[in-house]
Amino acid sequence: MPTPKPLCFVLMPFGKKKDPTGLPDIDFNRIYRNAIEPAIIGAGMIPVRADEEKTGGIIHKPMFERLLLCEYAVADLTTANANVFYELGIRHTARPCTTQPIFAQHQPIPFDVNFLRALPYELGKDNAFGPQQAAALRRVLNGRLRALRKLAADRAPVDSPVFQLIENWKPDLAHLRSDLFREQLAASEEIKQQMVQACSGPPGAARKTLRKIEKELGLLDTHEAGIMVNLMLAYRSVEGWTDLIELYERMPDTLKRQIMVREQLAFALERRAEDQKAPRDARTYDRRRALEILEAVEAETGPNPETCGLIGRVYKALWAETAAAGNPAAEGHLDTAIGAYVRGFEADPRDFYPGLNAATLFEVKGGREAIERRNRILPVVRFAAERKLRQAHPDYWDYATMLEISVLDSDWAAARKYAGAALARVKETFQPKTTANNLRLIGAARKRRGEAVAEIESIVADFAKGSSLNPSRDPRTGGSVRKYRKPT
Repeated sequence: MPTPKPLCFVLMPFGKKKDPTGLPDIDFNRIYRNAIEPAIIGAGMIPVRADEEKTGGIIHKPMFERLLLCEYAVADLTTANANVFYELGIRHTARPCTTQPIFAQHQPIPFDVNFLRALPYELGKDNAFGPQQAAALRRVLNGRLRALRKLAADRAPVDSPVFQLIENWKPDLAHLRSDLFREQLAASEEIKQQMVQACSGPPGAARKTLRKIEKELGLLDTHEAGIMVNLMLAYRSVEGWTDLIELYERMPDTLKRQIMVREQLAFALERRAEDQKAPRDARTYDRRRALEILEAVEAETGPNPETCGLIGRVYKALWAETAAAGNPAAEGHLDTAIGAYVRGFEADPRDFYPGLNAATLFEVKGGREAIERRNRILPVVRFAAERKLRQAHPDYWDYATMLEISVLDSDWAAARKYAGAALARVKETFQPKTTANNLRLIGAARKRRGEAVAEIESIVADFAKGSSLNPSRDPRTGGSVRKYRKPT
């Protein structure tokens, strides 16, 4: 029977993270896919990456297992990510050697780990990670890992400060436990692939398949957190709002408390509340519960683009419904929505999403003061969006944002260009629906003021068609600042 390939656990941030030096965001998923993963495979190992981003950073049982039991590890110390350093500390208590740190060399690593034999790598202009940078890191890291394997076989020198400082430190990692870990890892990956395949079909059939997968999982607290969050995001990608809400109720309490999970629950509650066929009392309850969740998160963490953007979305929906009914509370809901979006944008102006929604609602509100505020905020939003667009592989929301900015500026040639680019990148059915709804709001406001709206209506029609597409959905890579982002 052939000897199984060794496992190499990758400790690194997920998705796009802000660069503490002030440069554009760093796309760690791209670094992993184009350099780290192929380097590990080329060294004859099996790469294993955690679901840290999806679980809100919670260090859960499978994470500990991977840190302790994988024969090798690569730790990307770029941005001094707190979770990565915590995981590296755990790793150093379990393995005397076989851990390879790496870091982007434009950013010095902290003094306390400066003694480690860390491997620097280059990022391109504006932190892009192009073919040249990927090839360089792939080549050098592959060589380091091959050397590490040889050193491990020949009694490698100790690289863990714990093993260096504490004499006879020898944690017991049973081979039987390691074999069981391999089986569990393979089973988890198979379940995730089933979810990906399910989400590639029509939404109705996809929801049915996902419910079957959930039923087969049984008790959720026996599975790793990443599987549960993958399932939650899969339900979201096919608009299974009730399924997502019911899944949350079955999650372990530790996962329920995670901010990202709570935000997604609130998002699903608001989406379900938009169903006009549901009883009014049920819709009111869902919306009130969504607000309670989001306001509690903001009270804990302070204003941030994610939470404030979701709060803005709830009040925007309340405004739309009350305005349609002629309810005098509508104006108050509109102002509250604007306030939430502005709060989120001011918390981090690099995140253009809440700023764009604020600008759109200023347009909708109308009047001299509101239009002046729109004109002040829009250039800042444009700067942030254009900066993001220059990075490698912009996604649907990047182009949809530039489309909405162009419409607000009445730049129809640019609007058409960005509309086509956005529609070509649809990943989830609610994406074009969301964009179409925002453009309808702008069109309705301008129509009330007697302005021309033919161009807006034409683009809205294109996005209405786009929402009927059957995009290829991968709940693991749903794209955005955080990949589960941009819901409003």
